[in-house]
Amino acid sequence: RWIKFEEKVEGGGVRWSTPHVPALPLHSLFQLRTCLQKGAMLLDLDALSFKEIIDKALSEQPEEEELQPELRERLAALLLCQPRHQTTKSMLRLLAELVLSPCQGKAKSWTEPGAQVSETPLKEQLRNQFKKKVPPGAEAAHVAVGEVEFLEKPFIAFIRLRRGVALGSLAEVALPSRFLFILLGPRDKVKAYHEVGRAMATLLTDELFQRAAWQAEHREDIIAGMEAFLDELTVLPPGKWDPSARIPPPSCLPSPHKRTTMHSSDRQLHGNGDMSAAGDRAGLGHPRSREELERTGRLFGGLLQDIRRKAPWYGSDFSDALHPQCLSAVLYIYLATVTNAITFGGMLGDATANMQGVLENFLGTAFAGSIFCLFSGQPLTILSSTGPMLVFERLLFSFSQDHSLDYLEFRLWIGLWVAFFGVVLVATEASHLVRYFTRFTEEGFCALISLIFIYDSLKKMMSLADTFPINWQYRLDNVTSYSCICNFSSPGTAPAPERVGEGLGGPKASGHDPSSLPALSLQHPPTLAGLSRTQCLGRGGHLLGTSCQYVPDVTLMSFLLFGVTFLTCTALKCFRSSCYFPAAVRKLVSDFAIILTILASCAVDATLGLETPKLLVPSELKPTNPARGWIIFPFGANPWWVCLVSAVPAVLVTVLVFMDQQITAVILNRGEYKLQKGAGFHLDLLCISLLMVVTSATGLPWYVSATVISLAHIESLRKESATSAPGEHSEFLGIREQRLTGLAVFVLMGVSVFMAPVLKHIPMPVLYGVFLHMGVVALNSIQLTDRVRLLLMPAKHHPELPYLCHVPLHRVHLFTAIQLLCLALLWVVKSTMAAIIFPVMV
Repeated sequence: RWIKFEEKVEGGGVRWSTPHVPALPLHSLFQLRTCLQKGAMLLDLDALSFKEIIDKALSEQPEEEELQPELRERLAALLLCQPRHQTTKSMLRLLAELVLSPCQGKAKSWTEPGAQVSETPLKEQLRNQFKKKVPPGAEAAHVAVGEVEFLEKPFIAFIRLRRGVALGSLAEVALPSRFLFILLGPRDKVKAYHEVGRAMATLLTDELFQRAAWQAEHREDIIAGMEAFLDELTVLPPGKWDPSARIPPPSCLPSPHKRTTMHSSDRQLHGNGDMSAAGDRAGLGHPRSREELERTGRLFGGLLQDIRRKAPWYGSDFSDALHPQCLSAVLYIYLATVTNAITFGGMLGDATANMQGVLENFLGTAFAGSIFCLFSGQPLTILSSTGPMLVFERLLFSFSQDHSLDYLEFRLWIGLWVAFFGVVLVATEASHLVRYFTRFTEEGFCALISLIFIYDSLKKMMSLADTFPINWQYRLDNVTSYSCICNFSSPGTAPAPERVGEGLGGPKASGHDPSSLPALSLQHPPTLAGLSRTQCLGRGGHLLGTSCQYVPDVTLMSFLLFGVTFLTCTALKCFRSSCYFPAAVRKLVSDFAIILTILASCAVDATLGLETPKLLVPSELKPTNPARGWIIFPFGANPWWVCLVSAVPAVLVTVLVFMDQQITAVILNRGEYKLQKGAGFHLDLLCISLLMVVTSATGLPWYVSATVISLAHIESLRKESATSAPGEHSEFLGIREQRLTGLAVFVLMGVSVFMAPVLKHIPMPVLYGVFLHMGVVALNSIQLTDRVRLLLMPAKHHPELPYLCHVPLHRVHLFTAIQLLCLALLWVVKSTMAAIIFPVMV
């Protein structure tokens, strides 16, 4: 059978082989062409049943090939016999048959031998699981070949029905039929007949021949379609390959349009190679000629175009989210956003004396993100605090402290000026400058942000070794000397100790070995003979002993959780393309890969019971710094001229916001994501500018698009074809574009304060592992990573990449080297106080 690739019945006739590319003998194609030239050909035949088709085919034979009435009857009886099909059964049905019939031999036929084709589909056809692999709207073609003892010369017929007709139980699954090919002949040539039949089936699965067969009006049109097929034929020389080997299906196939233009392109390549190479080199970039980046020449013209473009899709932005995949995306992005908010909130608190902290970051992210998802042009974008903004906040706070200025009031005026400048940029359609962002710019920015995610996740894990030191000096032989006592006497006097915990055993020691391991400490009532560490310190005592500074090996467990989380996320995401379990199960596991990994890691951590660092979110709705309120007043604390001077730093912040926001928007709206609802660069910038007013007036952090989390959001919403032919890879259909997942993420951020009792059970190493996975996935999504691999790969092992076919390898390596040098420069800038200007340098 064929859908796109060939499958053969094997294993004693009880199973189908793996799909493979059909390898045809060249002679069989020439024989097929002869059959089409000499046999009966019925185009646009009107028939409603298989018996009617056979009768008309037998009566329309050429005069020289006309059959005797007796032969015609015998041949009709033979062709009307019910063929035996190998059904595709579900795993449950196979198990049931195995239990009910443990001694069953060969598979049973649908009907008794000699039965005729039924005019109605059989129940086995209707239950056949193979129908799930057939694309919607497909029609069947039947190829019948074989040897017959009562024929002296071949009987050949090619039939095209005027309309698709359901031919009862003829097909393996109940589908309307359009084409039939019959080749029956005398004995001793069955192998030749079989190969001709394979050639005909291969032709009928070819998209270009299908088009020719559909449009053919005469026999010559069918022959011309086959000649076109032969023009593209590739011959494998004998002795250079194993004919019994099955060629696996390729990962991607050329489109019919590309095949029709291939020969003319080849001629142009030989006649004008420089122009062809130049065209491909131009294709390496991202030409920005889309409608949303065209200037209208009117004030707010681009904004109005964005609103007109997005308004018709607003209803579907919510209805398209009614899919289980969106639930997985919400949970995944929520946990990533929570972790990011806690990280940046803690750093903001350190940089601004808690004028902005974790709670402010939670509330700001929830409010700004929700508004952005409701009204923005690209709701798949996830807002977050960014590194350049953190650097600016630190510099602004230091400047305010040095010049005795109120930080939050000064920041309010800067935010108001930034909002004004942003509206001016929207009015003048400044976003059209995005069209000049090249692949070089996009990849440099995306690579830097991805590396920052990877670096920060590893840095956070390494810092655990300081909080929970590893016991390098532990010796099993010295276990009897490890103890810890609670001393209530003042330091320097004779100790009057009380042992901390009973059953510690071993001699007392007054030394101090921070990395030594104590004996087991058992839980007892808080008596003087068994005080805990907290009780001892609370009563004014201090600890003495070799095991007082012992910390369990939390670091080792944390690194195990971190590594297992990253590897499991990667493995489950790739599970979609594995060979195990049905396609529906693989898809479900792949969609919920991150959530399944987090739940499994939390279960392992809870089972072991070690005190690994957990996710802690604020549990009270009050400012981190009690000295500030929720509303910032513009006058009173600073001189009047501050409102004017604030315009100077506001220019720098405007440039930061514009570059950071628009570069991320360009990356998210790349053509390879196949977004159908269009972008909204002007509308997005307006939303960010107006949100600056609210967040500045309430003392909340400023927000722009988060590149890596937004890319993870898009990747978690990938749509692929539900049905695919055996051997065919699922086709990427695009992204599930909607507003509900982002909105749900930010609403959950707002109520996270009330979910603290649940969230506190999630270990931070697990979330750092998710961060590492996000950074690696984002890094692998850019072409720069592929070209870096080429630097480490011998030329003979290079993959078939389009740009390698037309661009000299040394120029590809030079381009990659320049990108890596620029990336290193950006990293250096990012690591210094000059990080505030790094989006401009991109």
